[in-house]
Amino acid sequence: MNKQLLIASLLCFVINVVAAQETVDMQMMKKIKDEEKNNSQIAMIAHNITDVCGPRLTNSPGYSRALDWVTDICKKWGLQNAGREAWGQFGKGWSNEQATLSLKQPYYENIIAYPVPWCKSSDKAVKTELIMLDALDSATIDKAGDAVKGKIVMIKPDGTSIPDAFKAYATRYGDSSLDNLPEQFMFTRNRLEAYLPQIKKQYYASLYLEKKGAIGLLGSGMRSIDGTVFVDGGAGYAKGYQPTLPEMKIAREDYLKLMRLLQDNKKVELEMNVQNTFYDKDLTGYNVVAEIPGTDPTLKTQVVMLGGHLDSWAGGTGATDNGAGCIVMLEAMRILKTLGIQPKRTIRIALWGGEEQGLLGSFGYVKKHFGDPEKMVLKPEQSRIAAYYNLDNGSGKIRGIYTQGNEGVVDIFKTWLAPLNDLGAAGGVTLSNTGSTDHVSFDAVGIPAFQFIQDPLEYLTRTHHSNMDTYDHLIIEDLQQAAVIVAAFVYNTAMREEMLPRKPLPKPEKFVFDFDFPI
Repeated sequence: MNKQLLIASLLCFVINVVAAQETVDMQMMKKIKDEEKNNSQIAMIAHNITDVCGPRLTNSPGYSRALDWVTDICKKWGLQNAGREAWGQFGKGWSNEQATLSLKQPYYENIIAYPVPWCKSSDKAVKTELIMLDALDSATIDKAGDAVKGKIVMIKPDGTSIPDAFKAYATRYGDSSLDNLPEQFMFTRNRLEAYLPQIKKQYYASLYLEKKGAIGLLGSGMRSIDGTVFVDGGAGYAKGYQPTLPEMKIAREDYLKLMRLLQDNKKVELEMNVQNTFYDKDLTGYNVVAEIPGTDPTLKTQVVMLGGHLDSWAGGTGATDNGAGCIVMLEAMRILKTLGIQPKRTIRIALWGGEEQGLLGSFGYVKKHFGDPEKMVLKPEQSRIAAYYNLDNGSGKIRGIYTQGNEGVVDIFKTWLAPLNDLGAAGGVTLSNTGSTDHVSFDAVGIPAFQFIQDPLEYLTRTHHSNMDTYDHLIIEDLQQAAVIVAAFVYNTAMREEMLPRKPLPKPEKFVFDFDFPI
């Protein structure tokens, strides 16, 4: 037997031994299920985070309301050490106070439109002509010359149609499709570095367009159809970064109509009114945390963490992205606290800010407490984190879990999922990676960190970063199911005699998710 085969055989033996020794408290699993079935607070939590707090752009008034509400409800439930925790500098907050767009010529029509976060305000209601450029770059702007002065500008779209309607917006996984899930939702360093030039180009071009005299910018996207408008923002939040000129996103149907009118040499006149407020007194970024303290004299300094990102974009109320994850994690904490468990390890929930700008809140927390992946110099707390569980793929029920290549936990997680099969968690434990959300920050410094597999529903087709990301696109029953599974995983992790197996420590690598280009 060669050396590699021997190592593989030994690893399989160890994993099988671990799985054979793994036990599940079936009575506690039943208590968790019964508590959620009979006393669920999912709808209450969802209403407050979305309807009451509103859009939660980081450092906006809505985000501050959410931080306060989460702190208050955690204290009401009896959780300890609840409150804001600073993670570093984020930048300016922003909120929209008024936004209207209408077609004035060749006839009147109201246009559904949403301002891009961190853009400037218009000079009250501005009525002017619309012009179209072939591209948003300095050469094209220079070629247009004085034609852009005092005008609202749109960019010629790549296509001239909308997607067909033959494919359903919402889907669920079949049980068999969970066996070999591909890596998905990946937003790695390499992908960011490939995307960063596009971000830079658009940012500088927008500044240049304003310098040349344009007073507004219109945009749209291929998926912005049937009243759904996808809108997120750029770099204008960061200290020293200039906000861009007033910019609005509109539905593709309206965008294509405006294009056709201009191509037909018709005079197109729009009236735009965008009124925004910037908040720059406190540039600090905040997460919110709370705990159930551990009780075992030896293990209570070890911590099981769970979380999701509390911030959102401003077009909707951030229900599926990622109110859903926060709702589930809060409910899991409530369940465990209500049942009066006495966990061996401390259980800590953390809801993150700045995720939409590049995992900033979670990475700031990790760097503050556990270490910096660029040099892989770790702090003592890193060795005491048993696991981090994340939820951030919409409102769909949990079907399994990504293990991020951690072979040691596969059979453990399958054992934990077995008593939950009646809830539709079909045992989809995959070695595949998934990215683009906050568990990546923990994984980067060698902490066992996991994102649950969720039914896709209409997350990426309709609600993600859109004006449809609202309470009514939450599936309350799915969130209830997810809360039970999260509570079970957290409980099992907190009560194990040993910490979960870890992968080998990653190689040092710069963790770059924010904008790093000079102004």
